[in-house]
Amino acid sequence: MSSKSLIRISLGVYLIIFFSYLLGPLVVMSLTAFNSSGFPSVSPWACFTFEWFKTLWNDSSMREGIFYSVIIGLGTVALSVSMGLAASIVLTQVWANFRSTYYTLIIAPILVPGVVLGISTLVFWDRFGNFLGAGDGSMLSNLFHNGIFLTILGQSSFIASYAMLVFVARLQRFDPGLTEAALDLGATHTQAFRKILLPFMRPAIASASVLAFLASFENYNTTTFTIVDYKTLTTVLAQKVRLGINPSISALAFIIITLTVFAALAFEAYRRNQARQEAVKQGKAKVKSGGILPSFMTGNPAAIVFVLLAFVAIVMIGTAQKYSPEQCKIQVREAKQAEIQRRIKELQEQRLIKSQSEARQGPDIFGTPAPQDDTGGKPSGAFGGVFAPGNLSNGAETEEPATQKPSGGSGAFGGVFAPTNLDNGDGN
Repeated sequence: MSSKSLIRISLGVYLIIFFSYLLGPLVVMSLTAFNSSGFPSVSPWACFTFEWFKTLWNDSSMREGIFYSVIIGLGTVALSVSMGLAASIVLTQVWANFRSTYYTLIIAPILVPGVVLGISTLVFWDRFGNFLGAGDGSMLSNLFHNGIFLTILGQSSFIASYAMLVFVARLQRFDPGLTEAALDLGATHTQAFRKILLPFMRPAIASASVLAFLASFENYNTTTFTIVDYKTLTTVLAQKVRLGINPSISALAFIIITLTVFAALAFEAYRRNQARQEAVKQGKAKVKSGGILPSFMTGNPAAIVFVLLAFVAIVMIGTAQKYSPEQCKIQVREAKQAEIQRRIKELQEQRLIKSQSEARQGPDIFGTPAPQDDTGGKPSGAFGGVFAPGNLSNGAETEEPATQKPSGGSGAFGGVFAPTNLDNGDGN
C-alpha cells in the first residue's frame, strides 16, 4: 500500500469519526422524537409515533417561549447589525494609532461572561429608568422593566461585536477609491453610502443578521437575568430539564434541524442557480433544456436534494394525520406486563429455592432448633448448640436432683433467709 493511499484512508477514517462525533447526537435526538417512550430514548424502541409533535404544539409555554424568542431575536438583529456596521465603518476611518485600542474596546464584550452582562444590564437600566422617573405606573415603566427591552439591550451589547467582525472581514476587500470618486463627482456622503458601500456590504449584512438572530435565539446566560416577567425558549427548556422532560423537546430539536437544513439547501441552490445564469450571460456555459428535470434543478444537486426532502416532509405530514400507534402501544404494554410477571415468578422460585436450602442446613450459632440428623439427635450447629437458651436452666424440668436438699428450705442457702426462721416456735 502506497503512502498516498494510506493518507487517504486515514483522512477518510478521521472525517467519519469527526462527523459522527459532530452530528451523531443530533441524529440520536431526532430519532427519539419518533419513539413512543415517555423519556427521550432510542433503545429499547417501543412504537413509531408522531404524538410528541402534537404534544409540542399543545404546550402553551413552549409556544410562548418561541414567540418571545423570535421577537427578541428580530430586535437584537436590528440593533446589533446597525451597531456592528457603524463600528466597522468607524474602524476604517479612525486614526491608525488609535485603531488597535478601538478594536480592543469593541471586541471586549465578547470576553465578558454573559452572567455579568445580564446583571449589569439589569442594574444599569433599572437605575437609569428610575433617574428618568420611570417608576411604577409611569409611561416609561414598561420600557425599562418589561424584560423584552432589557433582553434586547443585553444581548446586543456582545452580539454587535460578532456582527462587526463580519463587516470588518468584508470591508477589507472594499476599495475606498470608489467612495472618493463618487464624492469627487458631487455625490453626498449619504448617497455614496447608499449607492456604493451598502450594496457591497449586502452579503455581509445578511450573514451578520443570521448570526445575530441565532446567537440571540440560543442565548441563556444573559437572558435569564434580563427577561424578568417573560419567558424565552431557552429559559422554558431549562425549567423543563430541571422538572422533567419528555420527547417533545426532541420533536422541537428535529424541527429546528430540519428548518436549518432546508434553509441551507435553499441558499445553496439559489447561489448555484445565480452562478449558472451569470456563466450563461458571459458565454461560459450553455443553457440545457429538454431534460426531465426543471431548469432550476439541472446541474444543481442542492436543488434536487431540497425537492426530495420537501417531498419526504409532505409525506410525513400526511401520514401523521392518519397514523395511530395505539395498537402498537397495547402490544408493547402487554409485552411489558408479561415480562414483569415472568420476573416475579423467577424471583418467587429463587426465594423458594433459597428457603429450602436454608432449611436443610443446621441451626445457627445461637442454637436455633433444626431438624435432627444421624448424630444421635443432638444439634449439629457450628458450636453444637452451646448458646441455646435451655443450657442456662438448672435442669429441674428434665431430671431429679442427685442429693436431697435440707428440710429447712430449698435454694442455694437452704432457706436460711426464709421469713419463718425468725419465729420462736409459738407462732409469734
